[in-house]
Amino acid sequence: MSFGWRTILNSHRKLLSMKTPAALQFLTQTDSALMQELGDFPDDDLEVELVEKECRTVRHSVPEEGWLDSHVRDCVQSYTQPWLMSLLILLQVKSPSLAVLSDDSSRTLTSSDFDLRSGLTPDPRVEGLLHFSNHDDLDRFNQEARQGNRHPELFALYPPADEDDAVEIRPIPDCPKEHMGDRIIIRCQAIKFEIDIEPLFATLALYDLREKKKISENFYCDLNSDQFKGFLKPHTPQTDHSTLSRAAIFSITYPSPDIYLVIKIEKVLQQGEISDCAEPYMVMKETDSAKNKEKLEKLRNQSEMFCQRLGRYRMPFAWATVNIMNVISTATLDRDTTDSDSINGVCLPRRNSERFGTMEDQCNMSAFKPATITISTFCKQEGDRLSDEDLFKFLADIKKFSSLQRRIKTIPGTIKLDVTPVHDNPVACLSTELIPVKPLAEKNVRPVKEVLEFPSSEVYVPHSTYRNLLYVYPQRLNFVNRLTSGGRNITIKIQFMSGEDPSCVMPVIFGKSNGPEFVQEVYTPVTYHNKSPDFYEEVKMALPARLTERHHLLFTFYHISCQQKQNQTGASETLIGYSNIPPLSAEHSPSLCRTFSLRFLICQSLYLSLQRITPQVPPVKWMESHKGVFNLEIQAVSSVHTQDNHLERFFTLCHALEGGVTFPLRVREEKIPENKLEHELKLSIISLSSSRLEPLVLYLHLVLDKLFTLIMQPMVIAGQTANLAQIAFESVVSIVNSLHNSQELARDQQGRNGLLATYLYWVFRLPDSNELLSPGGAVPPTEGRYSTMGRASATTVGTMLLQSRIRSSSNPDIPAPHSPEDTEVNNILSQFHEELALQIVVSTGVCRENAYKYAWFFFELLVKSMAQHVSQLEKQDVPRRSRFSDRFKDDVTTIVSVVTAEMGTILVKQQKELEQAEKVNISLAFFLYDLLSLMDRGFVFILVKNYCNQMSAKTVSMPTLISMRLEFLRILCSHEHYLNLSLYFSSPASAPVSPCPSISSQSSSSCSFQEQRILGLFELSQEFKQQHYLAGLLLTELSAALDMESEGLRKAINATYSLLCAHDLDQRCTRPEVRAKVATLYLPLVGIIIDSINYLDFTGTVSEARGGKSKTGGSDEDPDNIPPINQSIAMAIAGNPFNTLAVATLSAETSRNLLVCFLWVMKNAERSLIQRWTVDMPSAQLNRLLELLTICVSCFEYRVRVSAPLSTQALQKSQQAKMQLEDSLLRGIGARGEMMRRAGGQVNLRWRKDLTQWRQTNDKHDKTKAELDQEALISGNLATESNLIVLDLLETIVQAVPLADCKDSVVGGVLRVLLHCLTCNQSTTFLSHCFSTLRALVVKFGDLLFEEEAEQCADLCQKVLQHCSSPVDGNRSQACATLYLIMRYSFSSANNFSRVKMQVTMSLASLVGKSEDFHEEYLRRSLRTILAYAEEDTEMQNTPLPSQVDELLRNLNSILSDTVKMREFQEDPEMLMDLMYRIAKGYQTSPDLRLTWLQNMAEKHKNRKCFTESAMCLVHAAALVAEYLSMLEDHKYLPVGSVTFQNISPNVLEESAVSDDILSPDEDGVCSGQYFTTSGLVGLLKQAAELFSNGGLYETVNEVYKIIMPVLEAHRDFRELVSTHEKLQRAFDNIIQKGHKRMFGTYFRVGFYGAKFGDLDEQEFVYKEPAITHLPEISHRLENFYSQCFGDALEMIKDSKDIDRSKLDANKAYIQITYVEPFFDDYEMKDRLTNFEKNFNLRRFMYTTPFTKAGRPRGELNEQYKRKTILTTMHTFPYIKTRINVIQKEEFDLTPIEVAIEDMQKKTRELAVATHREQPDAKMLQMLLQGSVGATVNQGPLEVAQVFLNEIPADPKLFRHHNKLRLCFKEFIMRCGEAVEKNKHLITLDQKEYQQELKKNYNRLRENLRPMLERKIPELYKPIKPRLENRDSVKRLSFRRALEENS
Repeated sequence: MSFGWRTILNSHRKLLSMKTPAALQFLTQTDSALMQELGDFPDDDLEVELVEKECRTVRHSVPEEGWLDSHVRDCVQSYTQPWLMSLLILLQVKSPSLAVLSDDSSRTLTSSDFDLRSGLTPDPRVEGLLHFSNHDDLDRFNQEARQGNRHPELFALYPPADEDDAVEIRPIPDCPKEHMGDRIIIRCQAIKFEIDIEPLFATLALYDLREKKKISENFYCDLNSDQFKGFLKPHTPQTDHSTLSRAAIFSITYPSPDIYLVIKIEKVLQQGEISDCAEPYMVMKETDSAKNKEKLEKLRNQSEMFCQRLGRYRMPFAWATVNIMNVISTATLDRDTTDSDSINGVCLPRRNSERFGTMEDQCNMSAFKPATITISTFCKQEGDRLSDEDLFKFLADIKKFSSLQRRIKTIPGTIKLDVTPVHDNPVACLSTELIPVKPLAEKNVRPVKEVLEFPSSEVYVPHSTYRNLLYVYPQRLNFVNRLTSGGRNITIKIQFMSGEDPSCVMPVIFGKSNGPEFVQEVYTPVTYHNKSPDFYEEVKMALPARLTERHHLLFTFYHISCQQKQNQTGASETLIGYSNIPPLSAEHSPSLCRTFSLRFLICQSLYLSLQRITPQVPPVKWMESHKGVFNLEIQAVSSVHTQDNHLERFFTLCHALEGGVTFPLRVREEKIPENKLEHELKLSIISLSSSRLEPLVLYLHLVLDKLFTLIMQPMVIAGQTANLAQIAFESVVSIVNSLHNSQELARDQQGRNGLLATYLYWVFRLPDSNELLSPGGAVPPTEGRYSTMGRASATTVGTMLLQSRIRSSSNPDIPAPHSPEDTEVNNILSQFHEELALQIVVSTGVCRENAYKYAWFFFELLVKSMAQHVSQLEKQDVPRRSRFSDRFKDDVTTIVSVVTAEMGTILVKQQKELEQAEKVNISLAFFLYDLLSLMDRGFVFILVKNYCNQMSAKTVSMPTLISMRLEFLRILCSHEHYLNLSLYFSSPASAPVSPCPSISSQSSSSCSFQEQRILGLFELSQEFKQQHYLAGLLLTELSAALDMESEGLRKAINATYSLLCAHDLDQRCTRPEVRAKVATLYLPLVGIIIDSINYLDFTGTVSEARGGKSKTGGSDEDPDNIPPINQSIAMAIAGNPFNTLAVATLSAETSRNLLVCFLWVMKNAERSLIQRWTVDMPSAQLNRLLELLTICVSCFEYRVRVSAPLSTQALQKSQQAKMQLEDSLLRGIGARGEMMRRAGGQVNLRWRKDLTQWRQTNDKHDKTKAELDQEALISGNLATESNLIVLDLLETIVQAVPLADCKDSVVGGVLRVLLHCLTCNQSTTFLSHCFSTLRALVVKFGDLLFEEEAEQCADLCQKVLQHCSSPVDGNRSQACATLYLIMRYSFSSANNFSRVKMQVTMSLASLVGKSEDFHEEYLRRSLRTILAYAEEDTEMQNTPLPSQVDELLRNLNSILSDTVKMREFQEDPEMLMDLMYRIAKGYQTSPDLRLTWLQNMAEKHKNRKCFTESAMCLVHAAALVAEYLSMLEDHKYLPVGSVTFQNISPNVLEESAVSDDILSPDEDGVCSGQYFTTSGLVGLLKQAAELFSNGGLYETVNEVYKIIMPVLEAHRDFRELVSTHEKLQRAFDNIIQKGHKRMFGTYFRVGFYGAKFGDLDEQEFVYKEPAITHLPEISHRLENFYSQCFGDALEMIKDSKDIDRSKLDANKAYIQITYVEPFFDDYEMKDRLTNFEKNFNLRRFMYTTPFTKAGRPRGELNEQYKRKTILTTMHTFPYIKTRINVIQKEEFDLTPIEVAIEDMQKKTRELAVATHREQPDAKMLQMLLQGSVGATVNQGPLEVAQVFLNEIPADPKLFRHHNKLRLCFKEFIMRCGEAVEKNKHLITLDQKEYQQELKKNYNRLRENLRPMLERKIPELYKPIKPRLENRDSVKRLSFRRALEENS
C-alpha cells in the first residue's frame, strides 16, 4: 500500500489519546470537537465550472443557418462555447476590520497655538492611583485595560512584503476577447460649402503615412437636407436605420504621429470635368444672394435633373485631411485645436516642433479631452491623381512643407468634427457586421458604427468571434488605344454571384449612407472623359460561410452618358464588357481560395471580354489576348479562412478523418488517396510549427484542440490503427517552444507565455472521445490507446533517464505492480492525462529538452485534464486514492524526478540558464501544490521528499539552491489546507514519523523533550520536524539561511512572513484557541529569531514604504532627520556595553518582516506557556529577548510621513487638531470605507493568493489628503499594536520573575525597554498602558529601582517630565501620576527623595535646553497637577513629603521662568546664550545642574556650527568635573582641578569649586551623575577635542589630550592611546598643511543705545562672528531681528564716532556696529608668533576713527587726524559665549604726521612681504608697485613727502616725527627698488614695456625724493640731557594732547 495521508492522520489521533507529561497537559486539552472541526480536510476543494462567454453584441456573430463544413463549424463552436475553468473552491477571507482603529495621534506632530484656560487649573487625576494594595489585583487591572479594544489581526495593519517575492501568487490570465486598439469616436457635425446646391457624400478613413497603409475601413455619412434626399428618391428603394449613422468609432492599435483622417467628398455624376463642376463652389457665395440668386437656382435645377437621371453614379469632388494624432496630443496637453494651429484650414503639426517629434510619448489615447476639429479648406480632387499612392504623396508634402502646395486647388468650405475618447460602449452602437452592441438604446436614436481596423502591423490575439468579410479595391483600368471613342466615362458594377444566372446575385455588399443595409451591386465613381481611370472605391462584402465553386465576383464595365441625347429614351449605361474572379472555393483549387482570402493586398490581373460570357458560347473573345487591363486588390478579414498553407492543409486533413469526404482528397493542387492520408497528416502536423506566427496565433486555440484530440485518440485509417500521439505531442512542444521564443509575445513574471496561459485557464477542455471518428468506424472498445505504444518502452526510457529509479525494489515507498502489465494496460480506459504523462516520460532529444524547459505548460495541462477527470469521477463517487492508476502515478513520479534532476544539471553546468531553472522550479512547486487537491496527499508528500533529497545534495556550495528550495516551499505552504498538512492541532509531546525527514535533519541533534520541557518547544528539534513536516522544512530553511548568511535569507524571512500573514487573515483562525494552536506551530521561530539578533538592522532607517522617515517631520531628503534607536540601550540590555555586536546582514525592511512574525507569535501564543518559558530561560537568553523587544520598539516606531505639499498643511496642525481629524475619520465611514475600497471590496478571495491587507500606494505621488490621513492612521495603529504586544510580553516577564531569583537584572532590563518605549513616538493609548506598567514596576520593585538603578531612574525622570509637557491631555495626565508616584515611593524607601529631586531638576534643565517640542505652559499645568496629588494624598499629609514636593515644584517653576525669556529670544542667538549663561551661573553651587546647562549650551553652539564655543563649554564642564573628582579621589593622573585647564583657556578658572562647607560631593545625591566619574571626564574632553578639531583649533586639541593621556596611561588603555596619538598626528598634520590658510573669527564692536533696550542700554559688546564675515552681514542680521522687536523705531548708526546721548531720540533704539581687530602690545607680539596665537585668548581689540579739526572725517594730508580706540573685554575669546561685555575703553589720537608715518610703515611692510615670499605672486607685486611708484597716484608717497618733508618743521617737538618719516621713506624707496628688480624676473615677454615704465617711474620717484631724504635736522644730532619727568603712556604716544595742555 502507498503511504496514505489518512494513515498519518490516524496515527496522530492515536498518539493524541496517549497520556502526556503533566507539565504539558495544558497543551493537549483541546476539546475533540475543535480537532474534528479543524483537523479534517473538506471532502474536496475542486470545482470544474462552465462560464458563459461575455458577448459584446446582443447575439454572437454566427453564420446563417444551413450546412457548414466541419472547419467552419469547429471555428464557430470554438468562438461561442462557454469557457471551462477548473477552480479550487474559494474560502471567504475575512477582510481586516478597521472599524476599531484607534484615534490616537503621534505626539510629535508640530503644534501651533492652543487655547489656554485662564489660571493654572490642575489636569484631571488618574483614578485609583493609590488604591491597589495587592500586586495581583494591580496586574489584573492593567492587563484587562491593555486587552480592551485591541486589533485581532496584526497583519491587517502591516504593509505587505515586496510582491517580487510573492511567487505563490499565480497571475490569472485575462479572459480572451476580441482585440481592440485605442478607440476614439469621430462625429460628423457639419459639412458646408459656400453654396448649397446639390447632395454631397462623405467618406472617412484613417491612413498611416509612416507605413503607407490605409488602417481603417471606410465610414460613409452624408448630412444632406431632406430636399436633396428627395432628388435621389428614384435611386433609393429604402433607407435602413443602420445607414443613418453620422458617428464612427475608430480603433488605433499602433498610435503614430503620422496618422491622418482623410475625408473624401463625392457628388452625383454630372457633365463636365471635376474642375468645371467645382468652379461655382470656388467663385460663388450664398451671401451674394441678390447677384447670384438666379445662377444658384439654375444650378440647383441642373443638379436635380442629374440626380434623377444619374443618381446612382458618383464622381470625385474634393477631399480634406487632418493629423488626428496631433489633435489628440494637443487635447491631451489641454490645448484647443483651432485654425491658429492649421495652415489653410488643415490642422498640422508646427514645423520643427518638439511635440511632433515625441507624439508617441505624449499622446494619451484614452485620456485626452474631447476636441472639436474645424477644417476650413478642401482640396479639389484631380481626375488623374485619385489612387492611394497619390494620396500618400499629398500627405507627405503636407507633413514636409506644413502647408498645401500651390498646385493643389482649394475650395472654401467647412467640416466640423468632434473627437472623443471611448471608455464604455456608447448606446445605439453597431459592430462592423452591423450587429447591435450592448447597451441598447431605449429609443430610436441615430446609431454609432464601429469601423473595422486594418492594423499597420501584426496583432497577436487569437480569434474569439466569427468574422468573414471581403474587401474589394478596384485600382486601375487601362482602355487607352483599346476602345472606341464611346468608352470614356467608365464605371464598374461589382456583384457577388452564387451562380451564372443574373438572378444569382447575392445581397451581401454593405450599403453606404442613407440607403439599404445590404445591396446587390455597387458602382465605382466616374472620372469624366478618362479612358484609364484610377479608382479609390472600397467594396465591403459579407462572405457566405460555405463557399462553392459557383461563387464568384462579377465586374461589369459601363460607359455612362452624362448628357441625354435627343431621341434617346433608354438607359444612360452602355455596356463595355465583363470580368470575373473565377469561382471562389474552399474545397476545390486552394490557390483560388487563396486569391481572395490572403489578407495581404494581392494585385490580381483579370481579363475583359467584349461580349457577354455565357456557358453556351465556348468561343470567348478576350481583349488584348488575355493581357491584364484591370487591376484590383482584395483583402479578406476572416476568422475561418486561415490564410496560411500549413494551417489550411492541417485542418483539411484533420477534417478528412471525420468522414463525409471522397478519396482521393484534393488539397490545393494535390490529390491524396486514402492509403497516403496518414503519411500526409503526419507531414502536416510536423510542418505546423513552420506556419507564420500571426496566423498560428490567430488559430492557436483550434490548432491545440485538434492536436490534443490526436494525442488522446488512435485513428483507424484505411483499416489500420494509426497512432499519431507522439508526433502530435512533438508538434505541441514545438509550438510551445516557438511561442516562448518569439520576441513579439508577452510573458508574465513567471516566464509563462500569455497566450498559452490564457488557453489553459479558459479554453482547454478534455477532447471528446467521440469527436474524431475514423473513416472506417470507431476504435474497437477493447483496444486501449496504450496498445499503440508498449509500456515497456516507457519504463525503459524512464530508467535510462534516471539510473537511480528502480521500481519496487530499492524504494519501499513505491508499491510494486500487483498484476501483469499487459492485463492492466488492457483494462485502462483511454484518459488524456495518462497519455500526456506517458508522452512526457518517453519523449527524447530536443522534444524532451523543450518539454522540460517549458514544463509549466504541461504541468498545468496535466492538472486541468486531471481536474476534469476527477470532476467526472465524482459523479461515480470514486475515493481519492483510486482516482488515478498506479501507472499514472509512476509516470508523475518519473516526471518530477527528471525535472528536479534537470534543474540540478542546469545549476551545475549551465549557469547561464539559471533563470530558466528558477522558473521550472516554481512551476514544479505549483504542480505539486495542485496535486495536493487532486491526488492522495501521502503520494504527493513522497514527491516532496524526493524533491528535497535531490535538491539538498549540493546545498553548501550552491546558495542558489537554498533560494530555489525556499520558493518551492513557499508555494507549497501557501496551500489552502497547509495548517492541516502540518498537523498544527497535534500535541507536541508525541508524533508519528514524518513521511519524509527534513533536509538537514542529519546535522541537527535530537533532544529529549522531557529533559528540555517547555524550552524544547522553542527549538527546531528533530521531533518537531518529523511531526510538522512542511512547517519544519520551512523553518529549517530559515535557520540554515541565517547560519550561512546566504542570498536566500530575505526570501526565507519573507516566506515565513507571508505564511503568518495568511493565518492572521484566515477566517478559520479567528477564535483565540485556534490562533494559540497555530502560534504553537511557530514557537521554534521565536528561538531562531532570538539567536539571530546580531543579524538584525535596528538603525530604524526604514524605507518609505514602511511608514515614513522622519521622527519630527523632517524633510525626506535629509538623512540626519532619521532618529536611530539608542544603540547603547540595546547594548546594555544585552550586557554588552562595548558595541561588539556583529554587523547586521539584513536590511531594515527584512528585519521588520522577521520581527513582525515574532510579534505575531507572541501575540497569539498561550500566555501561560510564554510565562513558563521565561521562567526556565537562562539569564543570557532573557537578556537577548529583552534586547529583541527594544529592537521591536524601534522598528515599529510611528514616523510622521512628509510627502507632497498637501501633507505639509497637515503637519502644521496641532496634535489635538490631528486627533480630531482622525476621530472624525473613524466615526464616519472614512477609515473602513477607504480600506475596503483599497482592498477592492472583494469577498471571495483565495485565503493565500490575494491578501486583503492595506497597501501603501507608494507609486502614487498625487495622494489625496484623505489617503495621507488614512495611511498615517493605519501606521499609527500598527505602532500602537506592536508596542502593546511588547508591553504584554514585558508584563509576562515581570510577573514570572520569582522573588528568589536575580530579579534586579531582570527588572532593570525591563525598565530599560520601557524607557526606550518612552523615547520613541507613541500613541496616547500606548502611553497610557506604558505608564501603568511603569507605575506597577515602581510599586512592586521601588526599593530595588531607586537603589540599584540610579542612572536609569534619572532617565526615567527625564522621560516622564518630557511627557508632562505634552500638549495631549491624556499623556500629560498619565505622566503626572507616574512622576508623583516616583516621588512618593522614593520618599518612602530609604530616603531616596533627595536624589530624585536632583534628578528631576536636572531633567528639567536638560529638557529646557535641548528639547525643541517643549511646551512651557503645559509643564506648568503638570506641576500644578503634581502639587494637587501631594495635597490630596491623605496618607502622606503628616510627613515632610508635601512640603518637599512644594519646594521642588517652586524650583522647577523658577527654571521655567528663565525658559520663558529664552523663548522670547529664540531668534537672537547671542541673547539666548546670555540667558543660558546666566542660568548656568546661577547653579554655581549645584554642580550637576551647572554641568547640565553647560552641556545644553554646547548643544546649542554645535547646532549653530560654533564648534569652538561648543568645545569651550565642554572644557568648562570637564574642569567642573575635575574640581569635584579631586575632592572625591586622590589620584596623581587626575587633573588637580580647573587650574590644570588654564593652558586651554584662562576663563576655565571660574569653575573653581565652592568651599567644602557649602557643598559636599558625596552627600545628598550631589555629583552622582554619570559624568562625575573618570570615564565621564575623559568622555567630555574627547568630545571637546573633536569639536576643537572641527573648529580648526588644532593646537588646542593637543592641550586637551595632554590632560587625557595620563588617565589613559594609568588605566593601561593602549587601544585608546593608539587612537589618541593618531588623532594628535592628524591635528599636527593639519597645522602643517593648512598653516596660514586657516581663517579664524571676525570681531565687531556692537553698542546698544536707547531705553527700549532695557538692560542692554549703553552696553557695549565684542561679537565673534565666523571668518570672513563682512560688516553688512552682521548689520543686516541684527537689524532684521531688532526691527521685529521695535519696528521703525530702530536706527543703525553708520559711523564709529563717540555717541552723544543728548542728541539721540529717547523714543528710538540705536545700534552702532564697528569692525575691530585684535590689539597687542609690543611685548605681547614677542610671544604671539603664529597665526593661531594671534587669534586665540584675545581680550583687547582696536578700531580707528579718522577725523579733521573741521569736523569732517576726511581732509587733506596735513589736516588728517586719526583716533585709536582700544577695548578690553571681561573674558578672553574664545569663550562659552560668542559675545563678551566690554569693561574698559582707552583712546589716543594721532597727528597728521603720525598718520603719515603709520601709512608709510604699512606700505613698506606690504612691499617687503610681497617681495620675499617663497612663491612670489606677480600680480600682487605689480599692484603694490603701481600704488607705490605709479606716476598718477593721488595722495601717494611723493605727495606725502612733499607735504611733510619739504621743510623742516618750526616746532622742535615735531623734529623726531619728521626724522622718523624721513627714515621710513628711505626704507620704502629701498623696498621699491627690490620689488622692481624682483618683478623683472617674474614678467612675461609681453610685459617688457610695462617693466621699463615701472623702472622709469621708480627712478623718477627716487630722484624727486633724494633732496628731501638727504636733508637732516641738525638739532637732533646735538647731545641732549636725558629727561627725567614721569610721562604717562598716553602723553608719550601722543603730542596732540600735550600741545593742548600747554596751550
